[in-house]
Amino acid sequence: MLIDAHCHLDFPDFDADREAVFERARAVGVTHFVVPGTTRRRWPGVLGLAARDDVSVCLGLHPYFMKEHAEGDIERLAQALEDHPEVVALGECGIDARFADTLDDQWRLFDAQLRIAKARRLPVVIHCVRANDRVAKRLRQLALPAGGLIHAFAGSPEQARAFLDLGFVVGLGGAVTFERAKRLRRAVVSLPDDGYVLETDSPDMPLAGHQGERNEPARVAEVCRVVAGLRGQAPEAVAANSTATARRLFRL
Repeated sequence: MLIDAHCHLDFPDFDADREAVFERARAVGVTHFVVPGTTRRRWPGVLGLAARDDVSVCLGLHPYFMKEHAEGDIERLAQALEDHPEVVALGECGIDARFADTLDDQWRLFDAQLRIAKARRLPVVIHCVRANDRVAKRLRQLALPAGGLIHAFAGSPEQARAFLDLGFVVGLGGAVTFERAKRLRRAVVSLPDDGYVLETDSPDMPLAGHQGERNEPARVAEVCRVVAGLRGQAPEAVAANSTATARRLFRL
């Protein structure tokens, strides 16, 4: 059994065949899906998916979509989390340092969301691009009680250890399938069995050999096989470990 710990199944990329996407995933052993929120406009679609027994959802404000966020969204997020106890985490939130022009606003938005998560004792799903050390420093300062997920981790073994020491786990997805990702692959080997979850970031983060294609949760099974090969473990063991960690993190 596998859990796709991060997939954007609310996105319009899946509007034409969403049920078929679920069926293909189930056919390869993916039985549960965690869907994060990205903008206030998309929260209703995310919450709609939460009606399914095989979907858990998060709500947050993603740093990639800074132009879509508006004044008052933080207050609306806090209210939505109060109104929807079925939400398992706050996210996707975080820092994307590729966008220097919005970086100050990203940090303000990120800090506000971290404080909500701390107050509500919710885990946090974090998008962290080119900012691992700075994000780890901020998380250390805030000491979040429920930890969280560093989604699409692409750092070093040392950076992975820093997040683990803070009570977080790292998300492994399509990036690990590329042979050139040598630093990340070293980090994968270094992780404890309870230090990671598997994810696809569908429809994004395509696997090696699938560049330019829409990603989907069925491919978490291929991520599992690659991670197992890197770690010298059976795919069944990696699947069991990642599933147990996702269940613990999100209280599934």
